[in-house]
Amino acid sequence: MNKSNCLICNKELVYFNESKKMKCYYCDKEFYSTTSCENGHYVCDICHSNDANKIIKTYLINSKEKNPFIMARSLEYHPSIKMHGPEHHFLVPAVLTTAYLNTIGEEYKKGEYLDEIEKRAKNVLGGFCGFYGACGSGIGNGIFMSVILNATPLCNEEWSLSNLITSKTLKIISDYGGPRCCKRVSNIAMETAIDFIDEYFQVKLEKEENFKCEFKEYNKECIKNRCKYFK
Repeated sequence: MNKSNCLICNKELVYFNESKKMKCYYCDKEFYSTTSCENGHYVCDICHSNDANKIIKTYLINSKEKNPFIMARSLEYHPSIKMHGPEHHFLVPAVLTTAYLNTIGEEYKKGEYLDEIEKRAKNVLGGFCGFYGACGSGIGNGIFMSVILNATPLCNEEWSLSNLITSKTLKIISDYGGPRCCKRVSNIAMETAIDFIDEYFQVKLEKEENFKCEFKEYNKECIKNRCKYFK
């Protein structure tokens, strides 16, 4: 995917004769560097080389963003997050939880919740969609709901809502058919969760309108016009 340009916006990199103090887009720390992109984005060496789950948590802990699509897209350009892979099983509930907490003013819970989401997402293996009949992004919505509601197997309404959001998401994902596309199903999961949160909690997360896929050229199994994001 993006091999040489800016990880955030894909613009050309700019090199300076003298180093400047810049803030890393992902970890929010300041460093002196001689490089940024044309739009001023800068990624420190540590964040540039971090693995998927670490970069997801680092970025989201520092993010004040309320639109899960913007956060997901920023992360999906990072080289540690591939076109397909189980990192999406963590990415989806993580950006949804961050957007939700930022919206309701409970940002202080992000560290605790993201740690728990990461633990649960690791149990959703790669290839779950085809081998187990349950897409990991759909299950990710269930993880998201379970964590924000503190649901357990002994709960009543919390148990029900956690299962309901998963079933609604998997139904919509299945309607498009295969083969797999981790970007398509992640977008569907986020859209479904945003509508669900609005309906059941009257909390309005920011939603992307007329969203267009930026990764189709990297997916050899792309279903093209059968996908609502292909356009």
